[in-house]
Amino acid sequence: MNTKKNKTGGREMGTPNKITKDIRESYQLLIENNLEQIETDLKELTPKERIEVLIKLSEYVIPKLNKVESNVDSIITGINIVID
Repeated sequence: MNTKKNKTGGREMGTPNKITKDIRESYQLLIENNLEQIETDLKELTPKERIEVLIKLSEYVIPKLNKVESNVDSIITGINIVID
């Protein structure tokens, strides 16, 4: 028995939410219009505080990398490593 229902109405899959898009654009404009003040405020912080703020802000600009795990034993077989 098929329990999946077909989607009817609403946005097409992959279409961004208009409100989210508008908020992001407004926030970007706010940052762009206040760059000089942000730089001044950063300079008033201690070096440690400045780095902490920059790291926190970078999370919104630079995508986080996913953790990658690998099981070498399952990939490589038949290799003998000899250490003298």
